[in-house]
This record gives sequence, structure tokens and C-alpha cells, in this order.
Amino acid sequence: MKAERPERDRGSGGGTAGVPVSARQAAAACNGSTDSRNTMTIEEVLRRENMQRAYQRVKRNRGSAGVDGMTVDELMPYLRSHWARIRDEIREGRYRPQPVLLVEIPKPGGRGMRRLGIPTVVDRLIQQALLQVLQPGIDPTFSESSYGFRPGRSAHQAVERAREHIRSGYRWVVDMDLEKFFDRVNHDILMSRMARRVKDKRILLLIRRYLQAGMLEGGVVSQRVEGTPQGGPLSPLLSNVLLDELDRELERRGHRFVRYADDCDIYVRSRRAGERVLASVERFLRKQLRLTVNRDKSAVDRPWRRKFLGYTVTAHREAKLRIAPESVKRFRDKVRELARQGRGRSLAWTIERLEPLIRGWVAYFRLAEVKAAFEQLDQWLRRRLRCILWRQWKRPRTRAKRLMRLGLARQRAFTSAYNGHGAWWNAGASHMNHAVPTRFFRKLGLLSLLEEHRRLQRQLRTAVYGTVRTVV
Repeated sequence: MKAERPERDRGSGGGTAGVPVSARQAAAACNGSTDSRNTMTIEEVLRRENMQRAYQRVKRNRGSAGVDGMTVDELMPYLRSHWARIRDEIREGRYRPQPVLLVEIPKPGGRGMRRLGIPTVVDRLIQQALLQVLQPGIDPTFSESSYGFRPGRSAHQAVERAREHIRSGYRWVVDMDLEKFFDRVNHDILMSRMARRVKDKRILLLIRRYLQAGMLEGGVVSQRVEGTPQGGPLSPLLSNVLLDELDRELERRGHRFVRYADDCDIYVRSRRAGERVLASVERFLRKQLRLTVNRDKSAVDRPWRRKFLGYTVTAHREAKLRIAPESVKRFRDKVRELARQGRGRSLAWTIERLEPLIRGWVAYFRLAEVKAAFEQLDQWLRRRLRCILWRQWKRPRTRAKRLMRLGLARQRAFTSAYNGHGAWWNAGASHMNHAVPTRFFRKLGLLSLLEEHRRLQRQLRTAVYGTVRTVV
């Protein structure tokens, strides 16, 4: 079998022997430096200051109780009586984590269920303390193209990097989906990668026991031989340690890519190159990491036909970010669910609960350069609220009276109220638009997605230009 021909990343420089600078720096940090390995010890994990920080983080995050039913509020009284014993067991390698509680939540878009493993609050505390010691030493060894669950890095940075690759002429994407990644992680492979980074065998033993902790499902505890269930503080770091092997391989081949957790997009110049890369990377993952690529969800395609972290791009030469249609659909589904909850309540109640949803959604998609989706959603949202009003008015006579009270002439109000059409049709008709205009919703406090996006864009420009002026 022929080796894959690497696509040279002409935009990056400074590589030696075909290896980008970031890969060489990561390798040196991982293999050449012993400082971080020497500081990542169980004594550092159990240090009083570290445990106090971990406790504050667990308390702030709240979260559900695990298999023992203990809540976050009950944690401190429990620790006052039992922490000395737990600390000694951890230090001596005798500590055994409790099973995790299996919880299934629906994936976005109705794509099945996501399995979460909820540890007990005591185990969340210990995992958080481990994370606080391990992450500062391990994170700097990761690739510059990895963005998921890393301090100082975000999904927005990943999306912007993807846009840079597309604008540089890499207008085909290998959109790769790992099949049930968090359920299929091989423990032995993961622990061998952890052993390269962590010297203290007691930490390695504790991590392996967390990986192998049973899972409570339907009242029965089953042992785990693979996987690192989402839900514990350590899970994101462990997934990055394993997938860093993929990052290194892609860097070695000179590819342009962006990875956010198990979402990985590789940017190439042609479909043929993309198909070659997908087949080659699939072989690498299967042989080296025992991971499987989901061929049904993976594809080689144009970036504007795929989505990445909720965004997609336009087909222009200077690609612009826009909101993926699937993301718009999920927003509409959330609004419909909230509207169902508001049946029998005032419109003001529904609008008040829409505000955090709108603010959070627009804040995430503030990088979008195509504004049409915000304007269309504003129109759709007002129609949805008019539909609620029409249903609340119920009887035709009541509707006629309400329409007249809102300014419609008597004849038009009665003709509209008795037209026989459904609520959604009437919500989009001219009589409801005239009776319940945009200013009506504005007085009730409805936030406009388009105006909120413009506000965030102004803030972003001010921050960028202010930084530039300061530097100059």
C-alpha cells in the first residue's frame, strides 16, 4: 500500500524535515522536559490549597448526585469526618472510586442519546483536584490546532481558524466523525499515553481505577473495559491526551486541520486528496488508537455544505461565517418547547424566559458574518408569539374585540376573527401584523436577535480596534 502524499502547508513556516514548529515544540515539551513530570505528584494533588480550590469548583458547578445520593451541600460535612481516611487511601494506592450513575440525554437534532456517567461528589472532588495538577503540565504539549476543553481556547477560535484555512485556498474538507468516541476509548492505549506524561505511578493507578469504575444502569452495576464516559472533570483531558496522537500524525503529514474534542476537520485542496486523507486517517485511527470512523456521518465535501461547531461558511472566495441550518432548526425547536410550557400563561412570562435563550444563542453565534438568519428568526419569533396570542383569545368574538382594542377597524376586526383559518396562518396575516406590530413586543421586553448581534459585533470591533491602538 502506498504511503499517503502529504499536502504541504504553505502558509506555515519554520518546519524542519517536514515537521511543523508546533509539533516539534510539543514533542520536546512532552519528551524532553522532566519539570512538569516531577511536579505532577499525588502529594501535589492532595495538597490542602489544591483540595480547597477543587472543592470550591465542585461547589460552584453544583451538579446531580451520584450513586450514593450525596449532594454538593452534604459534601463538606462528610469530608470533615472521612477526609483523613480517603486521603491516606489515595496516598497509599488503596482508594477505589464508586461506580458512576448512567444518565442518557437526547443529542441535538434527535440523533439518538448521549450517555453521561455522573460520579459521586467525592469522586468529582478528587477528579477536579487531579485535573488542576495535571492540566498545567500536560496542556502545553498539545497541538496548536486543538481547541476543545483547553484553558484559554474556545470554539470561536476553532471556527476562526477553520475559516482561515478555507480562505487560504483549502476549499475541500474531510469532515470526520468518530463513532461513539467516549464509549470506545481503549484503556490500555490511553494509559500508555498518560504514562509518557506522568511519572507518579499512584496518579496513573488512580486514573485507571476511574476508567474502570463500574456504571450503574437500571439498578445493576456493570464493569467497564473501555470508554471514558462524559460527566467527570477528568474526561475532557483524557480524551485530548488520546487524540493528541492523531494531532501529531496530522502535523507530521503537513495537513491543515482543526480539532475540537472528537470533532476534527482536515482541509485540503481537492476531493481526491480528501478521499485519500480520509482513508489513510481511518487506517491510522483503527490500528494505532483502536477507534472507528463513522462513515455514515463522515464525508469529503465543500465546507459550505458541512457544519463545524454549529457554523458553516459561504462559497465566496473570501469565505464568510454563517449559522448552519441545523443550528437554526435547534433554536426553533427550543422556542417551540418554551412556547408549549407557556400555554395558559401571559405573553410577558414567555418573553421573559426567552431572553436568556436569545442572549446565549446570539452570543455563541456572534461571529456570524451573514445576518440573514437573525432577521428571519426575528420575524419567525414574532409570528410564533402572535400565534400564542391568537390561541389565547380562543373565541372569534373575543378575537374581534381584542383586534379592535389594538386599533383595527370594526369591520376588518370581525372579518379577520371569523375567517376560519388556523392560528399559524392568522399569526402571519396582515391583520395580526397591524394589530400586534414589532413595537408591541419591544414594550414587553422581547429581545431582537438582529439588534443583539449588532450590539455584540460593535463590542467586538471596539475591543479589537482598541487593542490595536494600544499596541501601536
